[in-house]
Amino acid sequence: MGSAQIIFLFSFLQLLFPTLPSLEATPLDNTRLFREYIGADGNNVRFSDVPIHPDVEFHFILSFAIDYTAASSPSATNGKFRVFWDEQILSPSSVSSIKAQHSNVKFALSLGGDTAGKQFAYFKPKSITSWVKNAFESISRIVKEYDLDGVDIDYEHFKAHPDVFTECMGKLLLRLKRQNVISFASIAPFDDDAVQTHYLALWRKYGDLIDYVNFQFYAYGKGTTVSQFLNHFETQTSNYQGGKVLASFATDGSGGLTPEKGFFKACRTLQSRGKLHGIFVWSADDSKKNKFHNEIQAQNLLANAD
Repeated sequence: MGSAQIIFLFSFLQLLFPTLPSLEATPLDNTRLFREYIGADGNNVRFSDVPIHPDVEFHFILSFAIDYTAASSPSATNGKFRVFWDEQILSPSSVSSIKAQHSNVKFALSLGGDTAGKQFAYFKPKSITSWVKNAFESISRIVKEYDLDGVDIDYEHFKAHPDVFTECMGKLLLRLKRQNVISFASIAPFDDDAVQTHYLALWRKYGDLIDYVNFQFYAYGKGTTVSQFLNHFETQTSNYQGGKVLASFATDGSGGLTPEKGFFKACRTLQSRGKLHGIFVWSADDSKKNKFHNEIQAQNLLANAD
Protein backbone atom coordinates (compact mmCIF):
# COMPACT_ATOMS: atom_id res chain seq x y z
CA MET A 1 0.00 0.00 0.00
CA GLY A 2 1.44 3.39 -1.04
CA SER A 3 1.76 6.43 1.22
CA ALA A 4 -1.10 8.25 -0.55
CA GLN A 5 -3.39 5.26 0.04
CA ILE A 6 -2.41 5.14 3.73
CA ILE A 7 -3.22 8.84 4.18
CA PHE A 8 -6.55 8.38 2.41
CA LEU A 9 -7.43 5.34 4.56
CA PHE A 10 -6.55 7.16 7.78
CA SER A 11 -8.63 10.19 6.75
CA PHE A 12 -11.56 7.90 5.89
CA LEU A 13 -11.32 6.18 9.30
CA GLN A 14 -11.31 9.58 11.03
CA LEU A 15 -14.57 10.45 9.27
CA LEU A 16 -16.12 7.17 10.40
CA PHE A 17 -14.65 7.27 13.91
CA PRO A 18 -14.06 10.91 14.94
CA THR A 19 -12.99 9.79 18.41
CA LEU A 20 -10.24 7.51 17.06
CA PRO A 21 -7.43 7.54 19.64
CA SER A 22 -4.31 9.55 18.89
CA LEU A 23 -1.30 7.54 17.71
CA GLU A 24 0.88 9.51 20.13
CA ALA A 25 1.96 7.79 23.34
CA THR A 26 -0.15 8.60 26.37
CA PRO A 27 1.91 10.63 28.88
CA LEU A 28 2.89 8.73 32.01
CA ASP A 29 1.36 9.76 35.33
CA ASN A 30 3.46 12.18 37.31
CA THR A 31 5.58 10.08 39.68
CA ARG A 32 7.71 12.98 40.88
CA LEU A 33 5.34 14.10 43.60
CA PHE A 34 6.82 15.02 46.97
CA ARG A 35 4.58 16.14 49.85
CA GLU A 36 5.41 17.26 53.38
CA TYR A 37 3.24 18.11 56.37
CA ILE A 38 4.26 21.27 58.17
CA GLY A 39 3.10 23.30 61.16
CA ALA A 40 1.55 20.76 63.52
CA ASP A 41 4.27 20.70 66.18
CA GLY A 42 5.01 24.41 66.43
CA ASN A 43 8.77 24.02 66.07
CA ASN A 44 9.23 27.40 64.38
CA VAL A 45 9.87 25.75 61.03
CA ARG A 46 9.44 28.00 57.99
CA PHE A 47 8.63 27.11 54.40
CA SER A 48 11.96 28.63 53.40
CA ASP A 49 13.79 26.18 55.70
CA VAL A 50 12.73 23.19 53.61
CA PRO A 51 14.88 22.28 50.54
CA ILE A 52 12.85 22.20 47.32
CA HIS A 53 14.15 20.27 44.31
CA PRO A 54 13.21 22.06 41.06
CA ASP A 55 12.36 18.83 39.24
CA VAL A 56 9.64 17.51 41.55
CA GLU A 57 6.07 18.61 42.17
CA PHE A 58 6.27 19.80 45.76
CA HIS A 59 3.26 20.06 48.06
CA PHE A 60 3.39 21.69 51.48
CA ILE A 61 0.50 20.37 53.60
CA LEU A 62 -0.43 22.88 56.29
CA SER A 63 -1.35 21.16 59.55
CA PHE A 64 -3.99 21.58 60.74
CA ALA A 65 -7.29 23.33 60.24
CA ILE A 66 -9.78 21.90 62.75
CA ASP A 67 -13.47 22.52 63.34
CA TYR A 68 -12.84 23.23 67.02
CA THR A 69 -12.58 26.35 69.13
CA ALA A 70 -9.22 27.67 70.34
CA ALA A 71 -6.68 25.15 71.65
CA SER A 72 -6.86 26.57 75.20
CA SER A 73 -10.45 25.34 75.59
CA PRO A 74 -11.33 23.24 72.54
CA SER A 75 -14.84 22.17 71.62
CA ALA A 76 -16.33 20.99 68.31
CA THR A 77 -17.86 23.64 66.03
CA ASN A 78 -19.73 21.53 63.46
CA GLY A 79 -17.59 22.30 60.41
CA LYS A 80 -16.43 25.83 61.25
CA PHE A 81 -12.73 25.36 60.64
CA ARG A 82 -9.99 27.53 62.09
CA VAL A 83 -6.22 27.51 61.70
CA PHE A 84 -4.22 25.72 64.40
CA TRP A 85 -0.68 26.31 63.09
CA ASP A 86 1.50 29.35 63.91
CA GLU A 87 0.07 32.00 61.59
CA GLN A 88 2.90 34.40 62.34
CA ILE A 89 5.52 32.06 60.85
CA LEU A 90 3.42 30.14 58.30
CA SER A 91 1.55 33.18 57.06
CA PRO A 92 -0.26 34.02 53.82
CA SER A 93 2.65 36.26 52.81
CA SER A 94 5.13 33.42 53.33
CA VAL A 95 3.01 31.21 51.08
CA SER A 96 3.08 33.91 48.40
CA SER A 97 6.84 34.28 48.77
CA ILE A 98 7.54 30.57 48.27
CA LYS A 99 5.18 30.37 45.30
CA ALA A 100 6.94 33.32 43.71
CA GLN A 101 10.33 31.65 44.16
CA HIS A 102 9.32 28.11 43.16
CA SER A 103 6.85 27.51 40.34
CA ASN A 104 6.71 23.79 41.22
CA VAL A 105 5.29 24.35 44.73
CA LYS A 106 1.63 23.99 45.71
CA PHE A 107 -0.08 24.14 49.08
CA ALA A 108 -2.76 22.01 50.71
CA LEU A 109 -4.81 22.43 53.86
CA SER A 110 -5.02 19.37 56.12
CA LEU A 111 -8.30 18.93 57.99
CA GLY A 112 -8.69 17.32 61.40
CA GLY A 113 -5.51 15.69 62.62
CA ASP A 114 -5.01 13.84 65.87
CA THR A 115 -5.63 16.47 68.55
CA ALA A 116 -7.05 19.92 69.23
CA GLY A 117 -5.07 21.24 72.13
CA LYS A 118 -4.60 18.29 74.49
CA GLN A 119 -7.70 16.33 73.47
CA PHE A 120 -8.61 14.23 70.47
CA ALA A 121 -10.05 16.09 67.49
CA TYR A 122 -13.24 14.15 66.78
CA PHE A 123 -15.26 14.20 63.61
CA LYS A 124 -18.55 15.17 65.24
CA PRO A 125 -21.13 16.78 62.90
CA LYS A 126 -24.59 17.83 64.04
CA SER A 127 -26.00 17.00 60.63
CA ILE A 128 -24.64 16.36 57.14
CA THR A 129 -26.24 19.48 55.67
CA SER A 130 -25.12 21.91 58.37
CA TRP A 131 -21.60 20.48 58.58
CA VAL A 132 -21.03 20.65 54.82
CA LYS A 133 -22.36 24.22 54.66
CA ASN A 134 -20.12 25.41 57.50
CA ALA A 135 -17.11 23.47 56.24
CA PHE A 136 -17.40 24.79 52.70
CA GLU A 137 -17.66 28.39 53.87
CA SER A 138 -14.84 28.26 56.43
CA ILE A 139 -12.45 26.23 54.25
CA SER A 140 -13.10 28.48 51.25
CA ARG A 141 -12.20 31.48 53.38
CA ILE A 142 -8.89 29.92 54.54
CA VAL A 143 -8.01 28.72 51.03
CA LYS A 144 -8.61 32.19 49.62
CA GLU A 145 -6.70 33.96 52.40
CA TYR A 146 -3.65 31.73 52.00
CA ASP A 147 -3.92 31.11 48.23
CA LEU A 148 -3.98 27.35 48.75
CA ASP A 149 -4.47 24.71 46.06
CA GLY A 150 -5.91 21.61 47.73
CA VAL A 151 -7.19 19.90 50.85
CA ASP A 152 -6.12 16.80 52.75
CA ILE A 153 -8.56 14.88 54.98
CA ASP A 154 -6.80 13.61 58.10
CA TYR A 155 -9.49 12.92 60.71
CA GLU A 156 -8.34 10.14 63.03
CA HIS A 157 -11.11 10.00 65.66
CA PHE A 158 -14.82 9.66 65.01
CA LYS A 159 -18.14 10.19 66.75
CA ALA A 160 -20.21 9.59 63.64
CA HIS A 161 -21.12 6.60 61.49
CA PRO A 162 -18.91 5.89 58.44
CA ASP A 163 -21.86 6.72 56.16
CA VAL A 164 -22.13 10.18 57.72
CA PHE A 165 -18.38 10.72 57.32
CA THR A 166 -18.67 9.59 53.71
CA GLU A 167 -21.48 12.00 52.86
CA CYS A 168 -19.94 14.95 54.69
CA MET A 169 -16.51 14.57 53.10
CA GLY A 170 -17.79 13.51 49.71
CA LYS A 171 -20.25 16.38 49.40
CA LEU A 172 -17.62 18.83 50.67
CA LEU A 173 -15.02 17.72 48.10
CA LEU A 174 -17.60 17.75 45.34
CA ARG A 175 -18.59 21.33 46.12
CA LEU A 176 -15.00 22.53 46.60
CA LYS A 177 -13.97 21.08 43.25
CA ARG A 178 -17.07 22.09 41.30
CA GLN A 179 -16.70 25.68 42.42
CA ASN A 180 -12.94 25.64 41.69
CA VAL A 181 -11.98 26.37 45.28
CA ILE A 182 -9.40 23.54 45.11
CA SER A 183 -7.70 21.62 42.31
CA PHE A 184 -6.75 18.44 44.20
CA ALA A 185 -7.64 16.45 47.30
CA SER A 186 -6.09 13.69 49.38
CA ILE A 187 -6.98 11.46 52.31
CA ALA A 188 -4.63 10.28 55.07
CA PRO A 189 -5.80 6.96 56.51
CA PHE A 190 -3.77 4.39 58.48
CA ASP A 191 -4.12 0.74 59.43
CA ASP A 192 -6.69 0.92 62.20
CA ASP A 193 -10.09 -0.75 61.99
CA ALA A 194 -12.16 2.30 62.89
CA VAL A 195 -10.10 4.59 60.66
CA GLN A 196 -10.16 2.24 57.68
CA THR A 197 -13.90 1.65 58.00
CA HIS A 198 -14.53 5.36 57.58
CA TYR A 199 -12.02 6.05 54.81
CA LEU A 200 -12.81 2.95 52.76
CA ALA A 201 -16.49 3.86 52.82
CA LEU A 202 -15.55 7.32 51.55
CA TRP A 203 -13.26 5.83 48.90
CA ARG A 204 -15.89 3.42 47.58
CA LYS A 205 -18.43 6.18 46.97
CA TYR A 206 -16.33 9.28 46.25
CA GLY A 207 -12.93 7.91 45.23
CA ASP A 208 -13.13 9.73 41.91
CA LEU A 209 -12.79 13.04 43.81
CA ILE A 210 -9.64 11.93 45.66
CA ASP A 211 -6.36 12.47 43.82
CA TYR A 212 -3.89 11.01 46.34
CA VAL A 213 -3.96 8.56 49.22
CA ASN A 214 -1.48 9.72 51.86
CA PHE A 215 -1.42 6.38 53.62
CA GLN A 216 0.37 6.67 56.96
CA PHE A 217 2.77 3.74 56.62
CA TYR A 218 4.70 5.12 59.59
CA ALA A 219 1.76 4.11 61.80
CA TYR A 220 2.92 0.51 61.46
CA GLY A 221 5.24 -0.74 64.19
CA LYS A 222 8.84 0.26 64.69
CA GLY A 223 11.26 -2.13 63.07
CA THR A 224 9.19 -2.57 59.90
CA THR A 225 11.38 -4.28 57.28
CA VAL A 226 11.60 -3.61 53.55
CA SER A 227 9.64 -6.76 52.69
CA GLN A 228 6.98 -5.94 55.28
CA PHE A 229 6.66 -2.40 53.93
CA LEU A 230 6.22 -3.70 50.39
CA ASN A 231 3.55 -6.11 51.59
CA HIS A 232 1.77 -3.30 53.43
CA PHE A 233 1.95 -1.18 50.29
CA GLU A 234 0.39 -3.92 48.16
CA THR A 235 -2.38 -4.42 50.72
CA GLN A 236 -3.31 -0.74 50.81
CA THR A 237 -3.03 -0.40 47.04
CA SER A 238 -5.59 -3.19 46.85
CA ASN A 239 -7.79 -1.53 49.48
CA TYR A 240 -7.72 1.82 47.65
CA GLN A 241 -7.92 0.23 44.24
CA GLY A 242 -7.25 2.62 41.40
CA GLY A 243 -5.88 5.29 43.75
CA LYS A 244 -2.46 6.88 43.84
CA VAL A 245 -1.18 5.50 47.12
CA LEU A 246 1.95 7.38 48.19
CA ALA A 247 4.89 5.91 50.08
CA SER A 248 5.62 7.60 53.40
CA PHE A 249 7.99 7.83 56.33
CA ALA A 250 8.13 9.84 59.53
CA THR A 251 10.99 11.81 61.03
CA ASP A 252 9.59 11.91 64.56
CA GLY A 253 10.62 8.35 65.42
CA SER A 254 7.04 7.10 65.50
CA GLY A 255 7.36 3.87 63.51
CA GLY A 256 7.20 2.22 60.10
CA LEU A 257 10.09 1.71 57.70
CA THR A 258 12.69 4.45 58.19
CA PRO A 259 15.22 5.79 55.68
CA GLU A 260 17.97 4.27 57.83
CA LYS A 261 16.39 0.82 57.57
CA GLY A 262 15.71 0.73 53.85
CA PHE A 263 12.83 3.05 52.97
CA PHE A 264 14.55 4.30 49.83
CA LYS A 265 15.43 0.75 48.80
CA ALA A 266 11.73 -0.07 49.03
CA CYS A 267 10.89 3.02 46.97
CA ARG A 268 13.30 1.98 44.23
CA THR A 269 11.59 -1.40 44.12
CA LEU A 270 8.21 0.30 43.76
CA GLN A 271 9.72 2.60 41.15
CA SER A 272 10.96 -0.38 39.14
CA ARG A 273 7.44 -1.85 39.26
CA GLY A 274 5.84 1.41 38.12
CA LYS A 275 4.02 1.80 41.45
CA LEU A 276 5.78 4.75 43.07
CA HIS A 277 3.26 7.57 42.69
CA GLY A 278 5.15 9.84 45.08
CA ILE A 279 6.50 10.21 48.62
CA PHE A 280 5.24 12.17 51.59
CA VAL A 281 6.85 12.92 54.94
CA TRP A 282 5.60 13.55 58.46
CA SER A 283 6.88 16.17 59.15
CA ALA A 284 8.98 19.24 58.44
CA ASP A 285 8.69 20.25 62.10
CA ASP A 286 10.63 17.14 63.13
CA SER A 287 13.06 17.18 60.19
CA LYS A 288 14.42 20.64 60.90
CA LYS A 289 16.89 19.37 63.51
CA ASN A 290 18.48 17.02 60.93
CA LYS A 291 18.61 19.73 58.25
CA PHE A 292 16.10 17.85 56.07
CA HIS A 293 18.63 15.22 55.02
CA ASN A 294 15.94 12.62 54.29
CA GLU A 295 13.78 15.09 52.35
CA ILE A 296 16.72 15.87 50.09
CA GLN A 297 17.32 12.17 49.45
CA ALA A 298 13.64 11.52 48.76
CA GLN A 299 13.38 14.34 46.24
CA ASN A 300 16.58 13.26 44.53
CA LEU A 301 15.18 9.77 44.14
CA LEU A 302 11.95 11.09 42.64
CA ALA A 303 13.81 13.40 40.29
CA ASN A 304 16.19 10.59 39.29
CA ALA A 305 19.02 12.89 40.38
CA ASP A 306 20.73 10.64 42.92
